[in-house]
Amino acid sequence: AMQSAPSREATDIMSGWIIWGTALLAYGAFRFWYDNWSGPLKPAEIDAFLAQLAERIEGTGNSPEVLRAFLEADDGREFVMLNLVKAQMEQVKDPATGQMVQGFDLLKRYSKRFMPVLFRNGGHPGMVGRKVGGYIDAWNTEADPGWTIFGLMRYRSRRDMMKLVMDPAFMEGHPDKLLGTLATFSFPTHRVVSFYLGPRVTVLLLLALIAALTHLALLS
Repeated sequence: AMQSAPSREATDIMSGWIIWGTALLAYGAFRFWYDNWSGPLKPAEIDAFLAQLAERIEGTGNSPEVLRAFLEADDGREFVMLNLVKAQMEQVKDPATGQMVQGFDLLKRYSKRFMPVLFRNGGHPGMVGRKVGGYIDAWNTEADPGWTIFGLMRYRSRRDMMKLVMDPAFMEGHPDKLLGTLATFSFPTHRVVSFYLGPRVTVLLLLALIAALTHLALLS
């Protein structure tokens, strides 16, 4: 005997499973990329990273001891890097063309190279903005050097930060950063309080909304 076609109710149930199952798989794939699944850095990794960066650290005048201490204290968690930058607003020679350009343009070109590498290593900007006034509240600190912009950059892990620093695309763009920056400092932070929804919640809600609207459209 010929089998009867599935009922509308059975088809709707099956469609619902497919829609919500796909949304769940998509969220799982996102978390697989977004979260650190490799744990804290191991001593051998730290030694290897620092050995590869030794010459570059010496050239910038930064402290290898400070970097080593940060890496050795790795807890495997994400962190946010606070960056303050005083951009070069005068004309400098473009290392690629030899023409004179505003240094800030080179800094923006560096950012265009930096962002894909950041995303590739599980990071992203948390907030970027421009300075609109002098220090309103400050004591026992150096005078405002004339900061131009600030950035909060989320890193998936300290391991991913080191991979980013050694990425060829990042290294190729670094001369643009040096020419486009008069002064800068950065330090890592852990978020304590935030009233902004992070990507984990935002992506979850977005996928749930898409799944719900798709499901409703099929039921209508």
